[in-house]
Amino acid sequence: MSKRVISTQRAPKAVGPYSQAIESNGFLYVSGQLPVDATTGEFVPGGVKEQAQQVLKNIGYILSEAGYSFDNVVKSTVYLTDMKDFTTMNEVYATFYNEPYPARVAFAVVALPKGALIEIDVVAAK
Repeated sequence: MSKRVISTQRAPKAVGPYSQAIESNGFLYVSGQLPVDATTGEFVPGGVKEQAQQVLKNIGYILSEAGYSFDNVVKSTVYLTDMKDFTTMNEVYATFYNEPYPARVAFAVVALPKGALIEIDVVAAK
């Protein structure tokens, strides 16, 4: 099994015992991303729309660092603290992907780290 750690300064640093992403055997596993702007280390201001945009930008930075793009994403998991934000998240999400869209699951959770409204992780393939 091959295993390569992917890390970029453009996305927030891992704040625990995990990597931003791991590439293994033609797949890229991107850890859950929060709406942190790596230049400030803080959440972007605004609501779920702005947070979703930042989360997806962070995912894009990691994908790019590894030589992938959103077109390579085959699976996505979206965590929301309120399912009332589902429509807004979907609108933002759609601006980052083209058809055929990746498989996806979205569900509500009780809470996310640092009080985030949204977190997303993805799996990409070459």
